[in-house]
This record gives sequence, structure tokens and C-alpha cells, in this order.
Amino acid sequence: MESLYQQTHKQVHEIQSHMGRLETSDKESLHLVENEIQARIDQIFSSLERLEILSSKEPPNKRQNAKLRVDQLKYDVQHLQTALRNFQHRRYTREQQERQREELLARTFTTNGTQKKILDIANMLGLSNTVMRLIEKRAFQDKYFMIGGMLLTCVIMFLVVQYLT
Repeated sequence: MESLYQQTHKQVHEIQSHMGRLETSDKESLHLVENEIQARIDQIFSSLERLEILSSKEPPNKRQNAKLRVDQLKYDVQHLQTALRNFQHRRYTREQQERQREELLARTFTTNGTQKKILDIANMLGLSNTVMRLIEKRAFQDKYFMIGGMLLTCVIMFLVVQYLT
């Protein structure tokens, strides 16, 4: 019992040191490290089951102490299992956010799809690509006229307020 306990205790400390490697691993080896840690945790759980059986076979004066030591190891391993799951969840969430960010950056936005609808209608009416490009160019130029008009209006309003008050 004592040698199995020492071996299991040593494995728990090894897993704790491997948990530190998770943070510094690159994306390619991350899954390998996670799988290795999970396999070791599973191995420790099987050792703990065997330790529970052996601790119940201990003499009555040592049984309570042995069960306490096994329960402490079990608690440590459950804590490691939870830490691994939390790390995997954070990694999955981070990867999902990166994918969503890339999708958003790749997407082209239009004003409520109005431009696409206008182009579809123009295609149905039989307008040529040249005419549609001229319309798009005109819309682009109109935007600058609108901004210039807004600025001119603001300047005029400022001058009126400045000189009339």
C-alpha cells in the first residue's frame, strides 16, 4: 500500500508540473500535452481505486489514517482534473472568439443590404455592368458631397452664432 501511495503521490506532483507546461505550449503540441495529462489523471484514478481497496484492508489502527491520505490524494487529483477542464474550456472559448473575429473581419458590411438589393433589381431590369459601375461611382461621390455640405452647414451655423450673439 505504501509504495503505491508514494508512486501515486509522485504522479500527482508530476501532473502539477505538467499543468505549467500547458500555458507555455504552442498550439500544435497543446493537444498532446492535454491528452498526456488526461491519461495520467485516468491512471491515477485507477491507482486511487486500488488504494481505497487496500486502505480498507489495513489494520484498524492504521485504517483511518490510510483512508485520510487516499482521500487527500483523491481531492488533489479532482482539483487537477477541474483545472485541466477549466483550461480546456478557456482555450475553446478563446479559439471560438478568434474564429468569430476572423469571420467578422472577412465579412463586408453594407447598409442594411440596400446596395445589394439595388444591384439585384438593376440586374433584373437589364442594366449593364458599366451603368451599374457609374451608379456606384456616383454614390461614392455623393457621399463626399454630403459630408462637404454637412461641414459647410456647421461652419455657417458657427459663424451665425458667433456674429449674432
